[in-house]
Amino acid sequence: MVKRTASSVDTNKDVILAALRMLLPREGTVLEVGSGTGQHAAYFAKHLPHLSWQPTDLEENLPSIRAWAADATLPNLRPPLVLDLLQDGWPVGSVQAVVCINTVHIVAWTGVERLFEGAGQILPPGGVIYVYGAYRYAMRPLESSNEEFDRWLKARDPASGVRDFEAVNALAERNGFVLAGDEPVPVNNRSIWWVKS
Repeated sequence: MVKRTASSVDTNKDVILAALRMLLPREGTVLEVGSGTGQHAAYFAKHLPHLSWQPTDLEENLPSIRAWAADATLPNLRPPLVLDLLQDGWPVGSVQAVVCINTVHIVAWTGVERLFEGAGQILPPGGVIYVYGAYRYAMRPLESSNEEFDRWLKARDPASGVRDFEAVNALAERNGFVLAGDEPVPVNNRSIWWVKS
């Protein structure tokens, strides 16, 4: 199995963990959408043993997620499932929280729409959806580092890019969510979460 790594995980894992400790429920299942290498899944499952962690991603990313899980040997870390935000159908029926890290700016806007539509269908009232990444805000200029990041994203895929917070928040609201937190974190990223009404 190919165990891949992403350097950004070492930068953000503890900041994200601090947020998750505050907002996730005391028990239940957390669905991670876009688990990438699998590093976050292994780290959060280890530090949040009271929760069952369900990683998901595209089929080609599952081997790395499985490799991280195999090394972690955690009873609360479930085998990864295929979830493609550009395709119909989610592999789970209900969870207590959804976590999505560094994915909203990667996937096409249709995928962002389906992220909130799917979360709205599988989360109960009071359920949380948490996203982490770079966002653009109407009331202030985008940071120069994120302007450069946005150009890089669009050069590799014109359908991706730093998203407008107001558009994402409106999408969340249309799917039954209320904004519960929006915090700045290092390297000009944001921790944002909504609660299902």
